[in-house]
Amino acid sequence: MHLVGFRRGTFAPRCYHPRPNMASGKHIYDLTLLLDPAVEAERREQIVADVADLIDRTGEFIGRHDWGTRQAAYEVRKKTEADYHLIQFRGENELLQQLDHNLKITDGVLRHRIIKLRPGTPDPPDLRPSAQPATEAAEAEPAEA
Repeated sequence: MHLVGFRRGTFAPRCYHPRPNMASGKHIYDLTLLLDPAVEAERREQIVADVADLIDRTGEFIGRHDWGTRQAAYEVRKKTEADYHLIQFRGENELLQQLDHNLKITDGVLRHRIIKLRPGTPDPPDLRPSAQPATEAAEAEPAEA
C-alpha cells in the first residue's frame, strides 16, 4: 500500500521539517540556577560570574536576581536546600546550547533551566529574604514566641 505524500522507504512526508532543539532569535530568556549551598560561597559566585561573562560575550545581559538559599519544593540530588539565582538575557541559539552544555558539566550546579519569556511577561518578584515587608516580619515574630 502506498500513501499519498510518502515516499517508499521513508518515515516522514516530504513536508515534514523537524523543529530545532532550542528556540532561535534574540528573545528574552530566564536562566534559573540552583546551586549547591554546601559548595563554598566563592565557588558559587564564580559560577554565576562565568555565566554572566559568557552572556556578555555572545549575547545581551539584562538582569540578575540573587534569591539566596531557600528550601526546595522537593529534593534535588539529595539536597533539600539550594542557592537560587535568576539571570535574564537575550541571545542566539548557540548561546543557549553553550550555556546548557557548560552548566551540565559544572560541579556545584544542582539544576538549571532556560525558558523563553513571552512578550509582556512581568518582571520577576523580589524573593530575597531582606525584601520581606516589615509588616509580615512583625507578624511572624509573635507567632514564634
